[in-house]
Amino acid sequence: MTRLASVLRALATAAVALLAVTAASSAAQAKPEPKAPGEFVSLRSVDSTITQEMRYTTAHNFVGVPVDGYRQPVCILTKPAANALHKAQTKLLRRGYSLKVYDCYRPQRAVDHFVRWAKDLDDEAMKAEFYPHVDKTRLFADGYIAEKSGHSRGSTVDLTIVKLSAKATRPYVPGEQLVPCYAPKAERFPDNSVDMGTGYDCFDTLSHTDDPRIQGTQRANRQLLKGLLSEVGFVNLAEEWWHFTYKPEPFPDTYFDFPVARRSVAGH
Repeated sequence: MTRLASVLRALATAAVALLAVTAASSAAQAKPEPKAPGEFVSLRSVDSTITQEMRYTTAHNFVGVPVDGYRQPVCILTKPAANALHKAQTKLLRRGYSLKVYDCYRPQRAVDHFVRWAKDLDDEAMKAEFYPHVDKTRLFADGYIAEKSGHSRGSTVDLTIVKLSAKATRPYVPGEQLVPCYAPKAERFPDNSVDMGTGYDCFDTLSHTDDPRIQGTQRANRQLLKGLLSEVGFVNLAEEWWHFTYKPEPFPDTYFDFPVARRSVAGH
């Protein structure tokens, strides 16, 4: 009986330990995702007229798959940045155009995904469209990929201009033939943006906002976007015609990692 009691006690102890491990595992799995600070809003709650085409929730990007952390196609920004976009949109609507955002707040886990992809030199599935002339070994050195992004601070946005009469861009079909992002507008992927000289996220010096090879209507469109946003407090990144940061940033030194989802923003 004594031996049996010892065995039973041992089994009971093991069962308790197992339950504790299971409970701890369940608790870890159930750990809630971080939420955005109260200074963040969904852009749609500030201006529902701005078109949203959130590229990183889809496979139509330089990685070729939906990016980590992008749960829903929703633009999230700090309140000052969102309010400034609303002011710019109000002016643009009077001219028969609308802003269209491609990317807004970007979680750190998405940036980490970009870094892992850049280090995988065998993955060049989207090279033909997004970086035809750039050797993948040069992505870090040339500044196309970095371990931190201003987008993660919440006041940076990638965007373009579309005519109010423009039809929505058709969905990208994974595996379809890719065309270089700097090809003539009629030949590259049919984005409904006005002609900016290159497509979005084009890893090429032609994407530099003031590249002298970009002239005529393409240059005028870039200058319209830059001028409009400069008036409301945004600063353009010279290497990317689509990239703008609102100044002063509410969080100039903080890189957030809450997911891109409606539930990340309080009240939405």
